[in-house]
Amino acid sequence: MAILIFIGIAVAWVFRKDELHEPRKSKPEQSASDNRSFANQDALYAAFGGSASCRECHQAEFDSWKSSHHALAERVPIPALDDPAFIPERTFQHGTQQTTIRTNDGHYEIVTTGLDGTTQAFPVERILAVSPLRQMLVAFPGGRLQATEAAWDPRSNQWFNVYGDEDRKPGEWGHWTGRGMNWNSMCATCHNTRVKKNYDPATDSFRTRYVENGVGCESCHGPMQAHNDWQKANRGSKRADPTIHKLTREQMFETCAACHSRRAELTGDVQAGDGFWDHHLLSIVDQSEQFYPDGQVREEDFEFTAFLGSRMHNKGVRCIDCHNPHTGKTKLPGNFLCLSCHSSGTDGAPIINPVSHSHHKVFGYDSNGVLTNTSLANYEPSRIAETGGECVNCHMPQTTYMQRHGRHDHGFTIPDPLLTKQFGIPNACERCHSDKGTDWNLKFVEQWYGAKMDRPYRHRAQAVARARRGEDAAREPLLQMLATDEIPYWRAVAANLLQPWAADPDTTAGLLAQLQNTNALVREMVVQSLGPLAESGRPDVVAALQSRLNDPSRNVRVETARHLAATLDTNSVAGRDYLHFLEQVSDQPLGQLQAAVFNMQRNNSSAALTHLRTAVKWDPFSTGIREQLAVLLSQTGHAREAVEQLEQAIKISPTEAELHYKLALALNEVGETDRVIPELELAVKSNPRHARAWYNLGLARSGHGDVSGALEALTRAESIDSANPRIPYARATVLARLQRFSEARTAARRALEIDPNFSEAAQLLRQLEGR
Repeated sequence: MAILIFIGIAVAWVFRKDELHEPRKSKPEQSASDNRSFANQDALYAAFGGSASCRECHQAEFDSWKSSHHALAERVPIPALDDPAFIPERTFQHGTQQTTIRTNDGHYEIVTTGLDGTTQAFPVERILAVSPLRQMLVAFPGGRLQATEAAWDPRSNQWFNVYGDEDRKPGEWGHWTGRGMNWNSMCATCHNTRVKKNYDPATDSFRTRYVENGVGCESCHGPMQAHNDWQKANRGSKRADPTIHKLTREQMFETCAACHSRRAELTGDVQAGDGFWDHHLLSIVDQSEQFYPDGQVREEDFEFTAFLGSRMHNKGVRCIDCHNPHTGKTKLPGNFLCLSCHSSGTDGAPIINPVSHSHHKVFGYDSNGVLTNTSLANYEPSRIAETGGECVNCHMPQTTYMQRHGRHDHGFTIPDPLLTKQFGIPNACERCHSDKGTDWNLKFVEQWYGAKMDRPYRHRAQAVARARRGEDAAREPLLQMLATDEIPYWRAVAANLLQPWAADPDTTAGLLAQLQNTNALVREMVVQSLGPLAESGRPDVVAALQSRLNDPSRNVRVETARHLAATLDTNSVAGRDYLHFLEQVSDQPLGQLQAAVFNMQRNNSSAALTHLRTAVKWDPFSTGIREQLAVLLSQTGHAREAVEQLEQAIKISPTEAELHYKLALALNEVGETDRVIPELELAVKSNPRHARAWYNLGLARSGHGDVSGALEALTRAESIDSANPRIPYARATVLARLQRFSEARTAARRALEIDPNFSEAAQLLRQLEGR
């Protein structure tokens, strides 16, 4: 809960009348920068009254909130709550490290491995969360707080490591002393009210400010001091309070989403009622392993993204339909919540008989699906002998994160053993019936539901899974998703996954057509996929993307600015947005990497090198950052240092094909040619489909007189990348040296078929004619 800036939401069908108060909102182009100075922040924070000021008039709501997970998201130690964690003193082992928990002169203390690798005693400043686990915050120099990996489970009275069996060490980005566990960057915003990170790049320090610890009333209702003042001055008045403005349902939803999602922050300056897409870049189903192809959560992705992809969200369900906004708890327990809509068809919800639908026993219903007991008082989860009839167990399966925190998937996905059999996508059936195997579960699903399983949900997941495998067969289904899927989120996923085929005319046209989509996430992902074409200078794409520099949504403007950075007017709205985003993320190694890429695009190699060296210093175990640094070092004449960086990267990831490939090129550049072929051979061994490595291996073997080995490598390269004319051209030159002229001519003609303007191939073919 503490180490990531994202948490969770929920849903239902009914349009309720619940409303929150809307704060005054600044213009979108101002919100990214106007509150950066401390002078402006003094005025900002003066507008807040604090949660305690709400109690006098809103006692019932305050009482519901004060013991909630939101209220206790971050707090000072409370002896009544926290003494059991620290008394008596105890020690536990995690990996090669040992941590002792104790009290010292009345203060809580953790004795564990510090940044320099020695065992030190760290006083506990504050505590993150209350249940099912608690992490401790420790003060570090530079205004930092760090979240410990040692956490306490109040249910079992056990201390444990949130990383499980991982044995993270000092110096690693993800060790509790590293930037990956820095409270100012990773925890503060969502565990406190109206946070300003206030990072100073010049001193690499923080002066983080906030209204109060915990997610207080004004996190959701906005600043309320003006409301407090008006109410005190107008007691008994029947006039409408002019300081109050109602939030729409969508504004309420996006206020929840600001913390209940895995995302990057664009501005670091979001407040209640602001649009999500003006302040965040969302993680979605893509080529990474964060989500399964059908949208189920895999890594710690929280609930918002999965929910965006659900039919529930698409039909208008929002968080407050299922959850009490003050307690955070569901409004009804178990199936009573789902069936409050799905037994009556409320607002068009499909009517479901839970017994015939689930083919399992259901609490409160007889075997014919007739309701026998409607009393909520009789509902007790521990009394349910068979849980297969509980809606959430099939459609909202739980995954445990941070070793102790089970979270429901809010994608409302459909268990489909066929997808498990085809692509390894998990299904809820096997969470209970794991001993039976996929085929057994598939047999009953097909028997019970038959042709109903062959639905868009399945076809969508299949297309995504094939795209992840790099199969060309995925392109057409993805284009169909992009153009017609009823859920905008899945159009965005399709746009993202189409990037490998973006240069294909039909794909380019399909993507360009969606630049006008009304959904900001779709437009962002279209820009992301077309971006590399724009960077290569393709005029039609550049012209199309330039129009998005004035997009009404900041996420689209920032993504567009990233790809058009070489010519970006940094004084434009998009230019200011992008520079502020780079400033906002500059306290993290990936932020330094992004700043480096920006400077490289603008031919400022010196600044780029500075940012990349800082990124490596902050995250020395990131092979991706070292690889990027090596590329820039090579480009700027520091070939020997490039070799050293790649060698360090390979020590970290010895089976990464791309690292061996780039090291081979760097070694050739510094004249260590005897090491080139072995590195290329390691590259193709690690990734047999690495066409460029096979191609360069062919050239290297040819240069060392191994012509048969060269032909073998070039043939492999051509079988993988049949659209690259340089590969058959290289094969033609080797064949010509062997005086295998007929084969050489065929290879040269093949190169010209691919690229009729390939002058070297045309010249070689003329030389070969008549031989």
